[in-house]
Amino acid sequence: MSSRSRTLLLAFALLGLGASSVSSYVHYNLLTKASYSSFCDVSATVSCTEAYTSQYGGFLGVPVALGGVIFFVLVLMIAGRADGSGSAARETAPAYIFVLSTIGLAFTLYLAWASYFVLKVFCILCALTYVSVTAIFIISGGATTFPMTKSPGRAARDIRTLITSPSALVLALLVIAGSVGAILYFPQEVPATAAAAQVAIPAITADDRAKLEAWWAVQPKVELPVPADSGAKVQIVTFSDYQCPGCRAAHDVLKPVLAKYDKGVVEFVLKHYPLEAECNPDVPGGNHFAACEAAAAYVMARGTGFQQKLDDWLFEHQRTLTKEVVRQAAKDQAGIADFDAR
Repeated sequence: MSSRSRTLLLAFALLGLGASSVSSYVHYNLLTKASYSSFCDVSATVSCTEAYTSQYGGFLGVPVALGGVIFFVLVLMIAGRADGSGSAARETAPAYIFVLSTIGLAFTLYLAWASYFVLKVFCILCALTYVSVTAIFIISGGATTFPMTKSPGRAARDIRTLITSPSALVLALLVIAGSVGAILYFPQEVPATAAAAQVAIPAITADDRAKLEAWWAVQPKVELPVPADSGAKVQIVTFSDYQCPGCRAAHDVLKPVLAKYDKGVVEFVLKHYPLEAECNPDVPGGNHFAACEAAAAYVMARGTGFQQKLDDWLFEHQRTLTKEVVRQAAKDQAGIADFDAR
């Protein structure tokens, strides 16, 4: 492998490692911090969050971003060994990288298809890794100087060499241990349906009921402007904000409950309470800067037949909501083309 090819491989591997490391950081925070907002979420169609939290964000339990980190570290190790210290390493390194990048390119094409044609979003960090993998595939393929059918025999020889080299063996074991540790340490995402299914209703004892009634008796009572003449046995009134994580959790848990009962038994009333001063003077310090638009979009969707669809979409994408995203969602999800006018 020429020094130019090696330099290019190292450069693109470093670019990919940087992008996939940041991707892993973003994905980790999305899974561990309910209020985390990624810097690369620009709009409804330019969003890293949409890619990472979708079904295509992981493979066999391994986050795709973390898999990218492992891939680029391996490329850097192999290219780094081909530093001119031995003719065998210079000759076989591009072949090994080519094999790795062939597998990587197959994943890249699949993920790009899922992102652009299924999710219909553009992920900036993902695109950088796609470019890096593709470039490594082309460069390593051009730098390979022997038929790939001879790779297994050469690999057996190089493995024996690796085992007899203490430093190389220790480095390889560290990479394997680090990769396994990172995969085990990375939090697993629980689908919303599974999370809702895990909500258990505890048994209420007579003592619990007495304590609840005593507590309830001393609470201040406020008359709400909500009609109670529907005849329903139970009326659930929710004050909600589309950018509030707790509101999303309530939405996800209540949805299967409401689907279980007829409206004559349980009636659900949604009262919008956006934490944004633009439409709610009671929260001058509110910082949910798309909450008013989201509530307005829900009201506009009344009578379209798509109100529930829009409601679910807004909660599902609450981390990436902006005023522009809400306008586009109102159009795409509920056919509201005159949002500003209305």
